Amino acid sequence: MIDYLIVGCGLAGISFAEEALQHNKSIVVIDNDSQNSSKIAGGLYNPVILKRFSEVWEAQSQLVTMNAFYAQLKPKISQQFDFKMPIVRKFFSIEEQNNWFAASDKPALSPFLSTQLHCKEYQGITAPFGYGEVLHTGYVDTASLLESYRNYLTANNWFRQESFDYTAIIFEEDAVRYKDIQAQHIIFAEGFGLHANPYFNQLPLDGTKGELFIIKAPDLDLDVIVNTSVFILPLGNDLFKVGATYNWKDKTDLPTDEGKNELVERIQEIIRCDFEIVSHFAGVRPTVRDRRPLVGTHAVHDRIHVLNGLGTRGVMLGPAMAKALYNAIENQIPLNKEIDIQRFVNKKK
Repeated sequence: MIDYLIVGCGLAGISFAEEALQHNKSIVVIDNDSQNSSKIAGGLYNPVILKRFSEVWEAQSQLVTMNAFYAQLKPKISQQFDFKMPIVRKFFSIEEQNNWFAASDKPALSPFLSTQLHCKEYQGITAPFGYGEVLHTGYVDTASLLESYRNYLTANNWFRQESFDYTAIIFEEDAVRYKDIQAQHIIFAEGFGLHANPYFNQLPLDGTKGELFIIKAPDLDLDVIVNTSVFILPLGNDLFKVGATYNWKDKTDLPTDEGKNELVERIQEIIRCDFEIVSHFAGVRPTVRDRRPLVGTHAVHDRIHVLNGLGTRGVMLGPAMAKALYNAIENQIPLNKEIDIQRFVNKKK
């Protein structure tokens, strides 16, 4: 018997897998590559919602958990995946500058917003009003992280690449069986694939499609991430990741002309040099209407659990939410009501 069968090997799945392994629990992870939002994600970690100058929910504690989590992963991963890099917001007016400095006086935001105007000139960008710098930021190369962690799981015989068959679950008195696996618990971390899960598909997971580019811009020189209406993230060799769009209606992972035109228009608002689109990606983020994750235990079957709804902030949210779910299962520490799936179950009563 194993302790945990984990369904899904995106950011949510590997976060719980590593949390379990750190507590010497036995695991098997199943994934069929049907969900790609974690792989193509921008991967930014940023404690501030720059559109509204507001703090990300529980940003301080999430950053602490995230930094410890990725530090403990590094010995297991074959290449660098965590890059500390400033995020700067380009100002388009004196009014935006004033709004920034007003926000930096707020107690919740003061640890994250620099009060020094960032005035460095970057080749390819005209910014007469300068930039505001967000502190404690960077990005995770999610594709490299997920590939390397899957290789680590595979090397230890903890990974199976296959589609999950929900009809093969058998609930036993002291365990749950799936085909040849007997486990204490099953963790469903399937991203947008949750809609096919008969045990949790009643939860209000409302996927949001995002499209991103990799562009080549030899005349653009950045050592920071520029984040305004889109982010521009330097990858080296004149390559930059750019994103992202938000589409609440289209639930496919196919790039569109609409998304392409939107990204091109927004890039041209920020930079003043030519660029070439090298790659165009799309994926459906697992988002929730109240902007909180979906974490918890099934109302009837207490050995199956869900870890989902990380949305656009999976690199920050994943480790903290995995820790919360693990502690709820193993140590009976109640989940925060804001993330507990019971918030939706209770509304129906």
